[in-house]
Amino acid sequence: MLHVQVAPKGSRIWARAFDYLRYHGLGTLAGWWLVNKPDILLVPSPPLTIGLQAWLLSLLHRAPFIYNVQEVYPDVAVRLGVLRNRTLIRLMEWVERFIYSRAHMITPISEWFCRTLSIKNIPADKLRVISNFVDTDFMRPGDRLNEFSTEHNLDGKFVVLYAGNIGLTQCFEDVLTAAQNLAHLADLQFVIVGGGARWTWLEAELARRGVSNVKLLPFYPRSRVPQIYGSSDLCLVPMKAGMAQETFPSKIYTIMAAARPAIVSAEKDSELAWVVQTAGCGWAVPPDDAAALTAAIESAYRQRDELQNKGQQGREYVMTHHSRQAVAQQYHQLISEILGQS
Repeated sequence: MLHVQVAPKGSRIWARAFDYLRYHGLGTLAGWWLVNKPDILLVPSPPLTIGLQAWLLSLLHRAPFIYNVQEVYPDVAVRLGVLRNRTLIRLMEWVERFIYSRAHMITPISEWFCRTLSIKNIPADKLRVISNFVDTDFMRPGDRLNEFSTEHNLDGKFVVLYAGNIGLTQCFEDVLTAAQNLAHLADLQFVIVGGGARWTWLEAELARRGVSNVKLLPFYPRSRVPQIYGSSDLCLVPMKAGMAQETFPSKIYTIMAAARPAIVSAEKDSELAWVVQTAGCGWAVPPDDAAALTAAIESAYRQRDELQNKGQQGREYVMTHHSRQAVAQQYHQLISEILGQS
């Protein structure tokens, strides 16, 4: 296995474009010179431009490529206001169409993404929904009292956890407002673990608001992740309005695998809300609605007997639909079909 270094996510949003260009250059060279001729290429996006790298390598190796859509670009960037220049937007839309037309097969990670791509006039026989998987052997229900919970003084607290990217698609404003609204519950503790483009803003905002019941912690090694989730009683996926339509936070599967209940901020007609409701593993509240988020957290806090059952239902659902074995079998079938056609 070869790895090409990519700079870690940070607040340098536009500087990351240079990081991606460097990655594409090195990745293309490595893919051409250091890799034996592949039978097929599997390429996850974002960034959108990785599809151009895949197309070039597919020409050099004369091998088809599968384009895996983790987020619908440039739609997400436009909605977030990161892309505003009309000329650049049109260029990115042209790149998007070019990649879709050259890919042998496109695998969006959600049915909702598939609907969006269908509107973009991609033929139905070129689309195959295959969700992300979670390693259910690694991510298992853990002890509530563990090394991480003791280290951060979480024993005996009701812990509301967010773990992952502190980025532009999450509404941390609502999380902080909910924490302030629930400050009267002395044993309720919010914990945010991660890093990303809004880390500096979040750190400063916590200080500005004087929020005392939120712990902000950096990323930890992967080996500590089961302990982090094990330390929680309730997990959050706080999406901004519209983001659940164009991104799908696969962290919900990690939460479910850990047998922890979740509150997600997402539109009713989004796949994220649908997954939570179908699995019976938590609650969905409207995005950008701090009052609704506050009420849902307080309700969960006061109905703790219900939490274990919801967590277990989530674990059972993800074992059936999103285990590594289940998703690998779907890709095995798709790749076999493609190679059988070649």
